Amino acid sequence: MAYRTIELRREPGLLRVTLARPERRNGIDDETLRELHAALDEAEGDAACRAVVLAGRDGVFSTGMDFRSAAGDGGASDGGAAFFALLERFTTMPRVVVAQVDGQVAGGGVGLVAASDFVHATARSTFALPEALWGLLPCCVLPFLVRRVGFQKAYAATLSTQTIAAAEAYRIHLVDEVAERPETVLRQLLFRLNRLDPVVVGDAKRYFRAFSGVDDRLREHAVTEFGRLMSAPAVRQRITEFVAHGRYPWER
Repeated sequence: MAYRTIELRREPGLLRVTLARPERRNGIDDETLRELHAALDEAEGDAACRAVVLAGRDGVFSTGMDFRSAAGDGGASDGGAAFFALLERFTTMPRVVVAQVDGQVAGGGVGLVAASDFVHATARSTFALPEALWGLLPCCVLPFLVRRVGFQKAYAATLSTQTIAAAEAYRIHLVDEVAERPETVLRQLLFRLNRLDPVVVGDAKRYFRAFSGVDDRLREHAVTEFGRLMSAPAVRQRITEFVAHGRYPWER
């Protein structure tokens, strides 16, 4: 398969996936979701692969939903369901998913991080949920964020929309390791993972899922609420103004 929005590189024991849309700050659209699913298919099809490493580039991990793409679908896209399915797959597939963060993470990008099994970040990395400024909520992100950091921290990040520095992200357990050389941390982890049968990884994820609170009911609730908010006229207007004029809602 030819990839346009991500880049793949196979290394011993792992598949490295790099988000490659710098002109859109690694925004996530339907094509990106399809390609990420295809990359996970490749990882699961390789018996020697123990981990998928997801990274950004040029100081940006991902800024979440691509509003330019969203503006064109009139809010009718099933992007919410597709995005939730991707995050859910992170938490169930029999491979370890590692988010390697160096720079900005926002919106849906926080979802990619929160759903990962391990998060290694540099000190300059930042995390934010700005959705409320658009009249939205991080509906599909929150089940996985609550699973990682707890209710109150996720709730506060949603309503404050404030940026969280790497050190604070580590303190609240959004990040597992802060290191200037995340690659060193990754290699140490991979040394241990190579001793595990992927079946055990899948079994562990299935078992822990019972404690996570992420289930079919929560999936339906998140996707339905996201669709409702995306269809609201005020939200559509804010997105349209941003795409047409580059004007953020708080600049009006």
